[in-house]
Amino acid sequence: MPSFDIVNELNLMEVENAVNQTQKEIGTRFDFKGGKSDLELDKVGKKLKIVADDDFKLRSIHQILEGKLVKRGVDLRILKYEKEVQASGNVIRQEVTLRSGIEKEDAKEITKAIKDSKLKVQAQIQDEQVRVTAKSIDDLQATMAMLRGKEMKTPIQFVNMRS
Repeated sequence: MPSFDIVNELNLMEVENAVNQTQKEIGTRFDFKGGKSDLELDKVGKKLKIVADDDFKLRSIHQILEGKLVKRGVDLRILKYEKEVQASGNVIRQEVTLRSGIEKEDAKEITKAIKDSKLKVQAQIQDEQVRVTAKSIDDLQATMAMLRGKEMKTPIQFVNMRS
């Protein structure tokens, strides 16, 4: 039976390259000179740590980082901004979680959208992905097209197409 998987894969190399470019820009820009603003990537924990002198510089780092990620083809919906924390030394700290995998609630939303479409396919949640099976590849391709047209909370990719 033909099938494919719906996943949210994080391209950590592209994220790392975007972070490195952002760090370079922070180091060379005039408005960041003499400050404590910084951005670092924790690959193991899949988190970004942002340190900024004030709210304006924090927003500037967000804009620079998001611009670099978009240029590298990384979907901005992987970024989950945590609450800003006032730290010692008069700086603001913020953690950004890099989301990978499809969370249960998002997987339920995807399966509901597939069932509501009345296509002759079956969707089942498996860990952090959704597997879609059907009798014909045409139904699977129609499902992909339908999901591409929907606005989802999480970015999705289609992998493991089997006939």
